[in-house]
Amino acid sequence: MAGPTRYPHIVVHPPALDGSRRVTEGEVTLGLASHLDDVIEILRLADLDRIEVEESDLIDWIGGGPDDWPGLSEHEL
Repeated sequence: MAGPTRYPHIVVHPPALDGSRRVTEGEVTLGLASHLDDVIEILRLADLDRIEVEESDLIDWIGGGPDDWPGLSEHEL
């Protein structure tokens, strides 16, 4: 008999002073994101790309949701 299915618990932490957000699974830091696309790529690299980033109950967005990236602008170089 197989054990229970393990679901990842992903946390996108509050923005740092530069607007970036740390992405973790449990105690493990998966990466640092500066945009929603970065979160998607970090999860893909961790083989978690089946998670629907903006709507999943498996991701806790702390300090703002997937559209909150204060201090950054896509127009900045």
